[in-house]
Amino acid sequence: MDERQTAASAERNKSPILEVLTRVLPPRGLVLEIGSGTGQHVAHFAKALPHLTFQPSEMDLMRHASIAAWIRDESLRNVKPPMAFDVAALPLPVREADAVVCINVIHISPWEATLALMKGAGAILPAGGVLVTYGPYKRGGAHTAPSNAEFDASLRSRDPRWGVRDMDDVAAAAQRNDLDLEETVAMPANNFTLVFRRDSALIQRQDGASREPAPAFRRPTGG
Repeated sequence: MDERQTAASAERNKSPILEVLTRVLPPRGLVLEIGSGTGQHVAHFAKALPHLTFQPSEMDLMRHASIAAWIRDESLRNVKPPMAFDVAALPLPVREADAVVCINVIHISPWEATLALMKGAGAILPAGGVLVTYGPYKRGGAHTAPSNAEFDASLRSRDPRWGVRDMDDVAAAAQRNDLDLEETVAMPANNFTLVFRRDSALIQRQDGASREPAPAFRRPTGG
């Protein structure tokens, strides 16, 4: 029996998101994915970026079999077994990561989860490390499309703590944790990919150790 679950939206957006990740992720290291869902994204990214190691995570334990099945089906050796944790419950269970990817989470979780995401990412990323988020956002307090306004109303009817966030508010929360909004990429279906980068200066870790800035991505040659 095939345990892989498939979300149509993930099939549509995985390639456009990968185009951004290929440019901004480091050439090596650990990428923590928060909110892995069905596992389609991590399998697609890990197959295309074999020099990186991916750590998927998903709070919904019912999704873990699907994530594991996607990893198994693609014979991926650079993906770790999925973890389960609530991003709002700091600290994050990963002490260090070279990049963090968070797709379609910010709008379907309480605002406190976004604040915790920024604080957690700021704590585990090295200088120059990136946090990449994807989803719908308001700009300047306004929706970017009527469909996003309808989607926002639908989300809030399901849970009043959910909703499409304003990009400026998200960027401000990130900046309070030394994460600067470096790039805003318009995506299909009125979504955006936001690229945040940890302060590029060498950062002294709380334990007294230091981590060098993460190197910029360079596409491997020879395929």
